[in-house]
Amino acid sequence: MKKTVIALALFAGMFASCKKVLDIDNINSYNPDQVWNDENLANAYMANLYSAFGNWSASEDRFSEQLIGIALPKDFVTVTNGNFKSWDYSRVRLVNQALVEVSKGKLSDNARKGITGQALFLRAFLYFNMVKYHGGVPYVKVPQDKDADDLAVPRNSTAECFDFIIKDLDDAIALLPERILSSSPDYGRIDGSFALAFKAKVLLYKASPQFHSSNPWNNADWATAYTVNKKAYDDLKARGYRLVDDYSNIALVERGPETVFPVINQYPSKTAAWDNGVRPGSESRGPASAVPAWEMIKMFPMKDGKRYNDPTSIYFKTDEQFLQSYWQNRDPRFDKSVVWSGKSYPVSGKLGKRLYTSLGIADVQDDFGTNPDAKTNSTNLDRYSGFFILKNSLLRLTQAQVLQYDVDFVYMRFAEVMLNYAETANETGRPAEALDILKQIRMRAGIEPGLDGNYGINATDRATLREAILTERNIELCFEGHRFWDLRRLRLLNRLDGTTKSGVEAIPINTDGSNMPLDVARNKANANELTEVNFKYVLHQVPRSGVKVNTVPATYYFFPIHKDVLDRNPNLKQNIGWADGTFNPTLD
Repeated sequence: MKKTVIALALFAGMFASCKKVLDIDNINSYNPDQVWNDENLANAYMANLYSAFGNWSASEDRFSEQLIGIALPKDFVTVTNGNFKSWDYSRVRLVNQALVEVSKGKLSDNARKGITGQALFLRAFLYFNMVKYHGGVPYVKVPQDKDADDLAVPRNSTAECFDFIIKDLDDAIALLPERILSSSPDYGRIDGSFALAFKAKVLLYKASPQFHSSNPWNNADWATAYTVNKKAYDDLKARGYRLVDDYSNIALVERGPETVFPVINQYPSKTAAWDNGVRPGSESRGPASAVPAWEMIKMFPMKDGKRYNDPTSIYFKTDEQFLQSYWQNRDPRFDKSVVWSGKSYPVSGKLGKRLYTSLGIADVQDDFGTNPDAKTNSTNLDRYSGFFILKNSLLRLTQAQVLQYDVDFVYMRFAEVMLNYAETANETGRPAEALDILKQIRMRAGIEPGLDGNYGINATDRATLREAILTERNIELCFEGHRFWDLRRLRLLNRLDGTTKSGVEAIPINTDGSNMPLDVARNKANANELTEVNFKYVLHQVPRSGVKVNTVPATYYFFPIHKDVLDRNPNLKQNIGWADGTFNPTLD
């Protein structure tokens, strides 16, 4: 292929060395000979490939219990639709092109090494995503020519793909700088620390039940995963990575020591839609696209680290008691992740403002409920829950500025590295190491240590500690897009099957418990005088339009390859369980 066409996605400040690219004419189409003899153009080419990492997405957890909505209706995934398909060979070809051409160019040795290391990492990254979806795929390592090459390549086995991924990552680590400091003009590029942490994650997946259905917990891959995950934890810690002191600052204070890899955002060149997706409609450009479900609200532990209905908790409550006081004595991460009716919410820089969601009191773009005293119907019963996401929201942005959200997207942070390590330690008979990690995370969260110093963790064996780690992942990484993939990796999607979701209506009440007249409540709300104790709470199923449940068949542990792809390549085989498929995507 003589010409390479690049839809350039540069943004100010990502790579300081790329700035001169903006001065070059006709940047969207040029000869590879030009690209690989000019360091600025070569870096621009690589910057374009970084789009593979994505950006902030408010609805990333819509397939789990964390957000409302039934995102997995019956037959959501088929062989003919585009849902849960990953076949990124266009980008793979660009990576392979870089690996071939950079060796021919006249770049400096350092530039060549850096670009080669990044390209090797990106190839492993792209193939891992495809393997995570489908199992083994054709692992093509050269830029194929559609006119000269045979494109009907068969699938490599899943085991072969993992071997190739690890080889690419090892080769990348050998070439990349150990760590790119936050003060460096190259901050935002792939470095050896991220590559090592990602390798550890790949090996965690390889060992997990998704790929070992017949021997999920005692297969030999757990030992390898432990060795590399411990190395990633130890090495990154030695290089200065750590948990930030305040959970609120995991992303909002950029370039912090917890960030292992960021996607750099900078207004106006590159922004994200996070705040536009999580704010109530009255403070955004439309209704929130993602709101927490009551089922997720209940999952956050109490201040002592135990569930609200745990009889051993000093904050024990019945279900009804909890419903009427769910905001009290919670894990501090709850207060930093969720906003609810009556809570202080200085959005748009409005100091003293509280959020209200009550029908007849709140702005019609924010309300939720069926209170007959309001003599009107909420238009939000199928899309809201009475809760909104606070985590990583940039509250200083005004409503007019909500699309200017440019907080760096934290693709991987040290807390995930720690939890990956904890999981492999537990599965290889090292519960003390796993428990120590959980304690560190809960200590940072602000959970009370308790008399036993275990921060509410009651794990007496491998299985209960496994569950404690999964629970901690759910809370610590909430709304960051991990939950569905964790359940799938552990073959626990049955926890989603048949589930409904709920929201909570807040109805204003007088001190004697009687309903407060809405005109009185409205005046108090306008003055931000109503707090959580001035409401009673009622559960509603969401969405309310008919009875809908999540349907999650066992075949979702490996998604099918699209029929169009199979039709174009007769040498490809479909996965077992899909349309007479014969390919085994597991490592069994």
